[in-house]
Amino acid sequence: MSSSNGTSSSVADHTKLADFILYSQREFLLNLSKELNRDNISFAQFFLLTYLSTSRELTMTDIARKMGHSTAAATGLVDRLEKLGYMERTHAVDDRRKVLVRITPRGLDLVARLRDELQGQIAEAMHDAEAEDALSFMSSYRGADDRIGASR
Repeated sequence: MSSSNGTSSSVADHTKLADFILYSQREFLLNLSKELNRDNISFAQFFLLTYLSTSRELTMTDIARKMGHSTAAATGLVDRLEKLGYMERTHAVDDRRKVLVRITPRGLDLVARLRDELQGQIAEAMHDAEAEDALSFMSSYRGADDRIGASR
């Protein structure tokens, strides 16, 4: 039963959205774990790659802040990914002491492949959902996405 302001309906929508996210997250993380193990990459390294895939280049300090690690720990993540060919270090043109990190084409390919797999899993789940639930999910998602965009 929905109140005049739609609160009950919104709560039900949010509950469905939470259930969908929990289910799809579990499924995606299981599949992601298999893929990352195959490529010998940790979750933290993959999250760093996904972050770098949307940025041009970052300093080690920026990476440490974003990852919630010390600079030394962030350096370890970058070292490993650089050895695997997923990212590279360069020096800033204006200050050779400043080290910049960027993702390589190989790293972009890995992120794109796993993002495509997630997109396929979401499309399948949305296809299997009832039309009303799918519309409810998309409505809730758009609202959350708008709030996230406004806070940036």
